[in-house]
Amino acid sequence: MKSFLFLFFLFFQSSYPVYSQSNLLESVKKNPSEAINICNKFRDFNSKGISASSDKAIDYVSKKNKLTPVNAEIFSIYVIGLHCPDVI
Repeated sequence: MKSFLFLFFLFFQSSYPVYSQSNLLESVKKNPSEAINICNKFRDFNSKGISASSDKAIDYVSKKNKLTPVNAEIFSIYVIGLHCPDVI
């Protein structure tokens, strides 16, 4: 029984990131104005020589959207891909 619970726990934990990534993508799709605001901040970072994938930019997205750094990075990639491909 313990091994079953352990395997169930591992399966549940491994499937969780997939759901969270899907939710992040949906939040970007449903809030284009917020994504455009983030794009503008990324452009501001770019004008200062800071990449949108830098720790500073990811920290900004993380704090603004109350996300973990990993989810903030995923969120940033979605935002850039959907709304501001010109950002580096």
